[in-house]
Amino acid sequence: MKRKFTIKSLISIKNNLVNLWQLLQKLSGGLYVVVGVWLIFTTITLVFASSQPVDAFFVLGGSIRRETYVAQKAKQYPQTPILISHGSPDPCIWLIFQPELAELQNVWLEKCANSTFENFYYGIPILRRWGVHKVMLITSPSHLPRAKWMAQILLGAHGIWVETEIVQELGVPGNRESWVKTGLDLTRSFFWAILSQIIQPQCSNVTRLTEVDMQAWEQRGFHCEHQGGLRR
Repeated sequence: MKRKFTIKSLISIKNNLVNLWQLLQKLSGGLYVVVGVWLIFTTITLVFASSQPVDAFFVLGGSIRRETYVAQKAKQYPQTPILISHGSPDPCIWLIFQPELAELQNVWLEKCANSTFENFYYGIPILRRWGVHKVMLITSPSHLPRAKWMAQILLGAHGIWVETEIVQELGVPGNRESWVKTGLDLTRSFFWAILSQIIQPQCSNVTRLTEVDMQAWEQRGFHCEHQGGLRR
């Protein structure tokens, strides 16, 4: 009796495993279809977006010269919104834009990001809310090729076409790129490209440039990067 029970138990376990395997096959097949449709749709969206005009400037913080460059662009394209991700101190950016007589109303400062990955982590939801289809990514040679590849993966996954403007830095750059760092960032970018389709993190520290209180900053005191050549 004990042997019969054991044989029946083994048969039952085997059948359960077979059923589980068949279920996994069906689920994986369905997943392949969903991913395939998503890739086709995203590719079509990107092809269309590539032929459209740039509808947002996205500045990765790290050098004040990037903000100087985008201020000049703001003067040329006053209606195009600008997102500066963890850039220079707020008053420094304000001082950069003022001489250019640029439209400050369209400039937003995101101050949650503490890394290149987080630039995109917090920046993508903002760009999506703006309905952006083609973005001009502004960075520096010392930030490449990592930043460009991450932008193409993460923004591209949301149908946002990426063009880059490379702004030269003066002196010795503060960051150093390595292939290990690049590899790690690209790996997690692939994972986040999928997860960010359903997870939209929100930065609680986003300020419009017009909201910067220069009087309060003057009283408090602040320091700007020397490359900006600012005098106050």
